[in-house]
Amino acid sequence: MNLVDTFSEFKAGKNIDRPTMVRVLEDVFRTLIKKKYGSDENFDVIVNTTKGDLELWRVREIVPDGEVTDERSQISISEAQISDEAYDVGEEFYQQLGLEDFGRRAIMAARQTLISRIMELEKEQVRQLYMERVGDVILAEVHQVLKREILVIDEANGNELVLPRREMIKGDFFRKGDMLKAVIKDVEMNNNNPVVVISRTNEMFLEKLLEQEVPEIEDGLITIQKIVRIPGERAKVAVESYDDRIDPVGACVGMKGSRIHGIVRELRNENIDIINFTNNTSLYIQRSLTPAKITNIELDDETKRASVFLKPDQVSLAIGKRGTNIKLASSITGYEIDVYRDSEEYDVDIDLDEFSDEIEGWIIDSLKNIGCDTAKSVLELSKDELLRRTDLEEETINDVIQILEEEFKD
Repeated sequence: MNLVDTFSEFKAGKNIDRPTMVRVLEDVFRTLIKKKYGSDENFDVIVNTTKGDLELWRVREIVPDGEVTDERSQISISEAQISDEAYDVGEEFYQQLGLEDFGRRAIMAARQTLISRIMELEKEQVRQLYMERVGDVILAEVHQVLKREILVIDEANGNELVLPRREMIKGDFFRKGDMLKAVIKDVEMNNNNPVVVISRTNEMFLEKLLEQEVPEIEDGLITIQKIVRIPGERAKVAVESYDDRIDPVGACVGMKGSRIHGIVRELRNENIDIINFTNNTSLYIQRSLTPAKITNIELDDETKRASVFLKPDQVSLAIGKRGTNIKLASSITGYEIDVYRDSEEYDVDIDLDEFSDEIEGWIIDSLKNIGCDTAKSVLELSKDELLRRTDLEEETINDVIQILEEEFKD
């Protein structure tokens, strides 16, 4: 029931600064005083944060007998001299109050208020702590694995953080006790409780990992202009250096990939393309489509569209697996990119096996049996010749010719 004990108990377990604790205690006890005396104007609350105790003093002006007009702020000389005969009219009379003066019920209510205020302070402190650290990478231990999220414990201070499934990389699998790295993404309030959300899919995570691995980025010699990701699959990072002596791409990759390999492993083998940023839009788009090599680019700055022409064997590289490369290139450059086979490359032949996703295998085999194993060799023969030399139906021949001709259109 002792409020001083309550104060000491909470101060020992919570990392709350002294000025804040003093303010809270003063507010709690001044509320207690107001309820009993109607006002706290002539009361002093002295808090000793080192020892964890406090003093309450009531201060009243000493007036002649019979001239007391406000009992809350004045006391008669005869009443004051009961405590000390040395008191005189006009002086201030100090009376120390004990907790027992307020009654058991009031003290219990004040104790609950104090506990509640300190808990609110702790929540606010956690919120402010992590709001200031948004974008920082933390090391945490998996505490509990739930269906929609994983609860982890921050190694630095023991606070509980949340890693939602949507913020996990495809291929992430954690068990209780595992250690993981993630970036602090946001602090959300849920029923007045701060929920610290961490992420492994956010672009900030890759940015901070690069900062840790590449000293030139941390020192400001290399700047990360933009990062786009398809978590667990592919990422593109545009970097720039204002020092001509530094190769930003080489510095980020490291000798024989020494700097980037650790990050790739952390991101579940995410393929990371480091490209040199430039204000030259055509060159920037060309670099963003790496590893594909383009032959020509036509830009429409008004609609933010780019028509990119490539050799046939470079088209699949430009598009990438499930379209990831061209999608990320569009995101990092801000241009919608359309890929075309270079019309000048019509003379470049394409193996029939490349069309296996559009032409059935037995049809391809039938064409190969007559010596036509490339697209050009088929198109050089007339439809009548194809009908005569193969057992294919006319409709099938028409479909094959249409598919092959489409491949050589701009």
